[in-house]
Amino acid sequence: MDNLDIRVADDSDLPYLLEKDPHIAPDMLRRKVAAGEVLIASASGQRVGYLRWGWFWDNVPFMNLLRLDAEWRRKGIGMRLVARWEADMRALGADFVLTSTWASEEAQHFYRALGYQDIGGFVFPREPLG
Repeated sequence: MDNLDIRVADDSDLPYLLEKDPHIAPDMLRRKVAAGEVLIASASGQRVGYLRWGWFWDNVPFMNLLRLDAEWRRKGIGMRLVARWEADMRALGADFVLTSTWASEEAQHFYRALGYQDIGGFVFPREPLG
């Protein structure tokens, strides 16, 4: 996709992010945008997805959420968002990054295809084990 732009989110992206991201408190999302911990993907000027990250153990980059609007999935945008984030993390001196998914998510296959490896897991109450 040639018309794709990936950039660090800014305050102008907050309405889109607040609408699309119910997994984080609005004040925390504003802080993450201010800290540069959200990437936005746009196609022809339209926001189509984002990647939100933070720090695990205060020094390991951790991808909290990768989300694309439904009609923009399976077009390579997620792979490009992850590649941009990984490049940014290498530039910060990171030797490795982490992410996680739910046990039943198809997203596990996406990350494995990008070279991510399973390193352990958590079982949350009321989550199926398999």
